[in-house]
Amino acid sequence: MSAESVRAFFSAHAPDVAIIDQGVSTATVNEAAEALGVVPARIAKTLSLRVGDEVALVVARGDARLNNGKAKAALGARPRMLGLEEVEGLTGHPVGGVCPFGLTSPLPVYCDISLRDFETVFPAAGSRTTSVELTPERLAQLTAARWIDICTIPEDNLAEEN
Repeated sequence: MSAESVRAFFSAHAPDVAIIDQGVSTATVNEAAEALGVVPARIAKTLSLRVGDEVALVVARGDARLNNGKAKAALGARPRMLGLEEVEGLTGHPVGGVCPFGLTSPLPVYCDISLRDFETVFPAAGSRTTSVELTPERLAQLTAARWIDICTIPEDNLAEEN
């Protein structure tokens, strides 16, 4: 199962990281924020994208929006979101639990610089009820992610950060 591959990943690479199981759905940014008691921006959402012939994961803050112009410049082609079945087949994680840990297939991971707005963020942990809390730098280090700038933040959300 997906959550088990994430548990195995953290057991091998970061045994100090605890998996948080809320017991309620954290499948959307708003559900996760409510369950964890944080602003939606601190949820680290993982986007599954096809860029040309390659599939990549981009982790960004919860209120960030993919900017096609920035993404094309940074990744070399316009990204397209993967379909639900394709996401689970390539990552091993169900939509709502997709994360860059314990992947079925090795995929390139990118972290959007928007994550750096927070001391810690909460990415999913392989299921619709689990997550972890990490610093953005640790998230990038554990996943061998490259930092990129491909998202925009809605202006009204910039003051909401805490």
